[in-house]
Amino acid sequence: MNGSGHISLYIEMVETENLPLGWEVYVSFKLFLFDHIRDKYLTIEESADVNDRSIKRFHDMKTEWGFAKFLSLDTFNDVSHGYLVNDCCQFGVEVFVHERNDKQECVSMIKEPTTSTPRSWKIENFSTLDKESYSSAEFTVGDLQWKIKVYPKGNSNVKGKAISVFLCSCNCQCSELKLFAEFKLRIRDPMNSGDVERKGKQWFSNSSAEWGFQEFILLNDLYGASRRLLFNDTLIVVAEIKVMSTVKRFP
Repeated sequence: MNGSGHISLYIEMVETENLPLGWEVYVSFKLFLFDHIRDKYLTIEESADVNDRSIKRFHDMKTEWGFAKFLSLDTFNDVSHGYLVNDCCQFGVEVFVHERNDKQECVSMIKEPTTSTPRSWKIENFSTLDKESYSSAEFTVGDLQWKIKVYPKGNSNVKGKAISVFLCSCNCQCSELKLFAEFKLRIRDPMNSGDVERKGKQWFSNSSAEWGFQEFILLNDLYGASRRLLFNDTLIVVAEIKVMSTVKRFP
């Protein structure tokens, strides 16, 4: 359909190359456009009917669905509507994935996810720690609870070789919640000669509630001659999180 004179908005499945031959995914969805003046979203969704035409089938020949005429350009560009402010706009999507076993998943995602302020955890007397792992106090980002976990001598196959640092979702540990997050973990250099930083993008779930880096930094480098990251035997670990999307399962 010709979308001339309108904003066209679609959702698309990506990274489908590893899916099995003949794959199908059934979804219903809502698309949003934020009104900055009235602090609310314009919501567009498929109209349901008795034949469930609102449920769309994604497959290898059809990987996107949406609206060719989501909103007229005249309305979008009219500053009184609040959709375009300082040449910026914000779109969102909520996706319900319908499984063949009659269970459903609700996926909520925003295009401009909330980025947390960096959360710092100061670990004193680091060289004397004798437990396998230590966890920070819980902190909140995007209405979800998180904590940082550190293995001072490393875990798994890097034990005795490197320090391991992970980000843990407290919500996923005790529920069916599933979420995708982009995050940064950093060991701060108090002397400002260079922090050590790692970035990750992962799905957190009940079976995989913590993600991070086994070989965050080699112990030889951490305890090297300069010991710049261990000023006064104190290690400062920082987490910064973007909550990208959440998935809730229900019958």
